[in-house]
Amino acid sequence: MDETPPVRQWRVPSSLPAAKLAGAVLLVALGLLFADGDPVRLTLAVLAAAAVAGWAVRDLIAPVRLAVDPAGLTVIHGFAGRRLLPWSAVEAIAVDRRPRLGLTSETLEIDAGNSLHLFGRYDLGATPEEVAAALRAARPVS
Repeated sequence: MDETPPVRQWRVPSSLPAAKLAGAVLLVALGLLFADGDPVRLTLAVLAAAAVAGWAVRDLIAPVRLAVDPAGLTVIHGFAGRRLLPWSAVEAIAVDRRPRLGLTSETLEIDAGNSLHLFGRYDLGATPEEVAAALRAARPVS
């Protein structure tokens, strides 16, 4: 019997789009409250709210940011598209750590030669270190 590893996916936490949509509503409310009849302030608040809402819509349309299977990695591409990176195209899987303002940020980097794919904790719903370890374990030995 052929044992193929199951497909594993990493996605945006479900609470994140809700928080972004609440932020968009808050921006509009603050714009209405503090615009004082100034159409420029209100317009800026509505544009900022639309941008945040668009960001939330992307999380709702394409919540899965990264998936792995025996064929390779599937990454998000563009606003909500997907792109398969065969294992032969994946040159490196690394975690970049950078201290900033007293905090350390981690980013998962997938180097596919002609493209570099970056994922943070909120893209994956897990720490980049955990995901990198899972990807390395799923990679076929050549």
